[in-house]
Parts: sequence; C-alpha cells; structure tokens
Amino acid sequence: MNRSINTVIVAFLGAACLCLGYSCTKVDNYAGPNSSFQGNLIDSVTGKNMLTETGGYQMQLKELSWSDNPTPYYIPSKPDGTFEDTRIFGGHYSVLPTQGAFWPVDSVVMDIKGNTTKTFTVVPYLEITNFTHVAAGDSLVMQFQISAPRTAGLPTIIDAWPFVNNTPFVGSTAYIQPYTISAGGNPNKNTVDINSSWNAGIGATTYEIRVRGLLPGRTYYARVGVRLNDSYKKFDYSDVITVPVATK
Repeated sequence: MNRSINTVIVAFLGAACLCLGYSCTKVDNYAGPNSSFQGNLIDSVTGKNMLTETGGYQMQLKELSWSDNPTPYYIPSKPDGTFEDTRIFGGHYSVLPTQGAFWPVDSVVMDIKGNTTKTFTVVPYLEITNFTHVAAGDSLVMQFQISAPRTAGLPTIIDAWPFVNNTPFVGSTAYIQPYTISAGGNPNKNTVDINSSWNAGIGATTYEIRVRGLLPGRTYYARVGVRLNDSYKKFDYSDVITVPVATK
C-alpha cells in the first residue's frame, strides 16, 4: 500500500514540475532584424571611395531607441571602401566612422529603417601619390611619395610596408608573409622606417620598396601602405596593382 502511495506522489510531483516549467517558459515573439544599412566612406581629397581593406575602418552604431548609453555595434569596412549589414534592427542610431587611418569625425544621429544608405566623407591622414611600379625577373620595385591633407597635429608617421598576395584582397589582413614580415614576426628590410612627425622633407622624398623572390608563372597583387602612430595604427593605402611574373 505504501509503495502505491509513493508512486502516486512521485508521479504528481513530476507532473507539477513539468507544468511549472511550461508556465515559466516565455515565447520569443520579438521581430528579428528587419532592416539593412550600407554606404560609402569617401576620401575628401580624391572624392572617391577611400582606399582601404577588410576591417580597415569600422562603422560604429549605437541604438538610441531604448537607451541613452547603449553598447556599440560595429560594421567592418569592405576593401572597396563600402560597408554593409543586411540584418539590423530598425531604430534610431548614432553612427560614427572610426578606427581607420583618417582624422576623427563627429557622429551622425539618424533613423535606420528598411533599406537605408548613407555616405560619409573623411580626411585621410595621408595620400600616397605618384605611385609607380616595375616588375623585372623575380623582383617588384614600387616607388611613391606621401602628401598630408592636414599637417597640424598629424600623428607621427611610423613606416611604409609592402603587401603582396595571390588575390586582389591584399593589405595588412591579407598578405604573403615572407614578402613583408621576417620569420621572427618583425618587419624585414622591405619596409621603410620613417618614425618622424610631418616635415617638408617627407613630402619631397620619393620612397622605394623592393620585393624579391616572386615565383615565375604566378600573378600577384600588391600595394603599399603607410601607418601612423594613433590609437589604431591602421594604414593609408595605394591602389592595388596586378603583377604577372613571366615563366622562366
């Protein structure tokens, strides 16, 4: 008799716990991301998309619809200077281009709803000008000059790097290591140290970077980048060039 009572009690408690669990479960009936946000970051000097790379800058978004101090959300740049997020919650946002090789700008407060597009203009720290290249044998020689749209308060210019890859996606996040970095992880002799604040001598200098050891029969993509000593140490870039190497 006692065994039967115990069985009934256990069954009752199990059913009660199951019902309690169901009563505590809430159905997530909030709508999912229903908007998209895309646009361009324009170089104020050239009037064209800023030369950058994947993640070369970040578009910082803060949704102000529910909070005065929201957690930032970031959209990384694409190599062509554009940005895009196709799944974002519609709302009222503070938007700021940041973490790139350009002078800081003010944020913009705007509504993002449906398919929203916005263009931002920034002033790059540096422009790479008179960029030329010559490929001969297994070597690539790139020459260039540097100009500064603004010089007052410009961060110290650290160095110039070559970047070489086997796809058009080439920069500090996508490159073939031996052509830029030594085995120990340090810049090798292909980089050019500048380590100086801006002066007329920098603007008058033609810099040269020589990359050796390109393999015959391959096609490479290359560019140079110059970085400055700000909080992010990102690169201002040249155009990407195509470098076919003849078969021996």
